[in-house]
Amino acid sequence: MLNNWEEQLKNTRSAAGTLAKVNPKLIAGFQALSASQNGAGALDVKTRELIALAVAVTTRCDSCIATHASAARAAGVTEAELSDALGTAIALNAGAAFSYSLRTMEAFGQFEAK
Repeated sequence: MLNNWEEQLKNTRSAAGTLAKVNPKLIAGFQALSASQNGAGALDVKTRELIALAVAVTTRCDSCIATHASAARAAGVTEAELSDALGTAIALNAGAAFSYSLRTMEAFGQFEAK
């Protein structure tokens, strides 16, 4: 097992509670942002959770993975659907590395050796 995700989710919620005590306005703003992403109804809950998991993978956010894996399971996401979403994340992340490699080569080229 790579991680105990149920424990990760519990720890994330606990840590959020600690931050909420110190900075309640920040947490209120974050919760409002999260609530607003529930959309205008164009996407169903399963699709939103699949997108969230793909983004969580590309941003390497363990707390996001725990939170949205739990929500995806509750929304009825299947393992096959999750696999497709993760395949897209993998392909995109490799594409992003390629794209940023091109940018890096260009930047390097603009700094001539002196």
